[in-house]
Amino acid sequence: MTQPPVITLDGRTGEGGGQLVRIACALAAVATQPVRITHHVTAIEYLKKATGAHVEGLFVGSDTLLFSPQSPPTSLTSRNIKITADSPAASTLLIFQAVFPFLLFAGNDKGEPIRLEISGGTNVSFSLSYEYLDEVLLPTLEDAFGIVVERKLLARGWSSGKQQRGAVKFVFTPLKPGETLKFQGDAAAYGGGESQPTVRDVTAIDVSIIVPAQLHEELAEELEDALLGMFDNAEVNFKKIEDSGADSRIYVFAVARAGKLRWGRDWLGASQNAKSKNSNRSKAGLSKTISRQLANDLYEEVTAGVVDEYLQDQLVVFQALAEGRTSFPRGEDRNRLERAMERLQLDDEEDLRKEKTDGPIGEGSDHTTTVRWVASQLLPSVAWYDRGIVCEGAGIKQ
Repeated sequence: MTQPPVITLDGRTGEGGGQLVRIACALAAVATQPVRITHHVTAIEYLKKATGAHVEGLFVGSDTLLFSPQSPPTSLTSRNIKITADSPAASTLLIFQAVFPFLLFAGNDKGEPIRLEISGGTNVSFSLSYEYLDEVLLPTLEDAFGIVVERKLLARGWSSGKQQRGAVKFVFTPLKPGETLKFQGDAAAYGGGESQPTVRDVTAIDVSIIVPAQLHEELAEELEDALLGMFDNAEVNFKKIEDSGADSRIYVFAVARAGKLRWGRDWLGASQNAKSKNSNRSKAGLSKTISRQLANDLYEEVTAGVVDEYLQDQLVVFQALAEGRTSFPRGEDRNRLERAMERLQLDDEEDLRKEKTDGPIGEGSDHTTTVRWVASQLLPSVAWYDRGIVCEGAGIKQ
């Protein structure tokens, strides 16, 4: 019996931890499918070196990790940093997620920028893609917190098909010593005192297609039809159409825009039948499937709040580190969200219901509620109100 190829999973994806390991092994046993599970040793190794940390349990198979940093971010002297993931399947963007907050506070008196290059995967399963980082997360960080990050995709890295290592370069100027991170965006744009955005407010949808060349034309047509069917007030713009170079590599990304608000959804998969005798039928079916799912998912994100599900959890760390109150609400009860947002600017904490911090906090995805709890444990002055809708940050400075 031929052994199937090993599937590599990133153990820090989503909630991560023991549950991911248990479920992955259970399914692998049922399917007789080899699996390799990694946690992001690469990112932690960098932080260990940068902070002179005492670390225990930094190895695959460890059930306990002790990380005790000895030096603050401002002690960092290097301004040119290169990090290489252990495997091409390891996400460069999850590494960035782990190291960026530290580097953001590593400013010096000269105001020197940091140049960071990370090598690994850019379009891999269970991770935000380079497109999402470039078109949703970083623009929102710039608008909301004034964090400006120049970025460039040096090479695209895939976990599907033949593994291919990619690389991304970032350039940014950290906060000055003694400076705090502050909300600098328009509070009203994120729901403060105004009604929540609707589908009719979406004026543009930017689309990126990175798929085999034979799918380009049909997929673009199906996507435009499906998106306009959901967002009839929007213009569909195809920002990027690339040949992925393999039937096993299909990535499609769409971001809806309403003013400065952005919601993103994507589709990552493979075309199994692109070269079969029924390839035209296969292409048509696959194009319809991708387009309908992507349009439906994007519609659900826009109608759920001012940010998409993934952006909400990515912003939690910055909310916790920042000075003052911030909110990026999502939820099914739009009236309750609007009432909570009207109270965002109030100084009297009695008008806000403070959440307990003995477990995952508030509403949102499991990952969002867990990250809120982690932030409240590591930064005790952080407070969450109204089921996690409003955050009072710690105002960290170095």
